[in-house]
Amino acid sequence: MQAFPRSADTIATINAPGDKVFFFLDDHKNLSAHMNKSSWMMLGSRMEIYLDAAGARSVGSKFGFKGAILGIPLSVDEVVTQREPSGRKVWETVGEPNLWVIGQYRMGLEIAPQGNSARLRVFIEYALPAAGLPRLLGLLFGNAYAHWCTTRMVGDAKRHFAKVGGF
Repeated sequence: MQAFPRSADTIATINAPGDKVFFFLDDHKNLSAHMNKSSWMMLGSRMEIYLDAAGARSVGSKFGFKGAILGIPLSVDEVVTQREPSGRKVWETVGEPNLWVIGQYRMGLEIAPQGNSARLRVFIEYALPAAGLPRLLGLLFGNAYAHWCTTRMVGDAKRHFAKVGGF
């Protein structure tokens, strides 16, 4: 397993049982909803997710994102490397992603039941892009982007369960 020199994570209590939180976040369309919405961090652009037949719900499942920011194509291919229903899921990049501020990475979620709620941790471990302008942008903005991603994923889960209720 590759070691990554940089990391970020976000932890929060979700007002829903752990198995329901896992089920919701195991669907990468829900987990990655922030990538499909126009935002300032994406400079007003958005990315489209693609999933394999397993829907990124099994070890070895492949998925990723494609899009463009300011007309410059971006893409990343990922594979699920660990999946323990109701507890942990990890995925990582395949090859070198074509992103502006981060290079190869490993992301994941960990869920610990706490009575009728769950402690959710979303994390990313990453490297900077290999060279050029993306590496410079990574030095400047990589940490902020990594924190934005983990914060958005946790925040989207909190909002979902606040809206629908945890039970």
